[in-house]
Amino acid sequence: MLKKLKSAEPDRLHLGLMLVLTFSTGVIDAVGYLGLDRVFTGNMTGNVVILGMALIGADNLPVVGPLIALACFMLGAVLAGRVLRPEAAGWSRRTTALLTAVGATMTAVAAVLFGHAPHAGDPVTLAITGALAVAMGIQAATARHLAVKDVTTVVVTSTLTGLAADSRLGGGSGKHTGRRLGAVVLILAGATAGAALLHIHPGLGVLLTALLTLGVAVAGGVARTPGQGKSIAREETPEKLQLANRSSGVG
Repeated sequence: MLKKLKSAEPDRLHLGLMLVLTFSTGVIDAVGYLGLDRVFTGNMTGNVVILGMALIGADNLPVVGPLIALACFMLGAVLAGRVLRPEAAGWSRRTTALLTAVGATMTAVAAVLFGHAPHAGDPVTLAITGALAVAMGIQAATARHLAVKDVTTVVVTSTLTGLAADSRLGGGSGKHTGRRLGAVVLILAGATAGAALLHIHPGLGVLLTALLTLGVAVAGGVARTPGQGKSIAREETPEKLQLANRSSGVG
């Protein structure tokens, strides 16, 4: 298994791992919407729409939950952005560390859910919403840094647009149809799985997502090749060194 991971072609491996996270997003958003008072912790477009309707009191939609999710998602994305800023594109130790943190956060949330039944407006439930949103913000920013085309792991609107616009019906070549269709099907399957697990216990969906995320972190870390995701600031090519020497008057 380890040999297969180490010999895997990075682009294909990263695509597969991000598709796994896409499935887990479907699970966690089903848990959030159905189990945490109609709030998404991964799909922020949904929260913006819910918040807009809630501001005029439509269908007794929540206001506080979506606001917390939006703020915490952005906080997670900011944290991941700062951590990954010095890194070149690709999988690095920091990528592994961030996804491990996401998995650990979800494990902790699952443990809380097994001991506390979520209720609308409950402070513990709101804290759970915030923690999951931070984790999903970190995941989304990490996936963005890996830059796997058409697989953001948290939304499929742009994926569906590309699937249709670049199809043969749209006058395109149909390139990347497989990965685009896969992302859509997997987030759908994840949502179905998350809704089904809610019938057993709300903590099960979060626990499944935690295990999947930790598995992705381990697989990506094991397969990482030396020098991949190397710090941009530390990359000193001979040309850069020569230029630096000239500017300092050396040689």
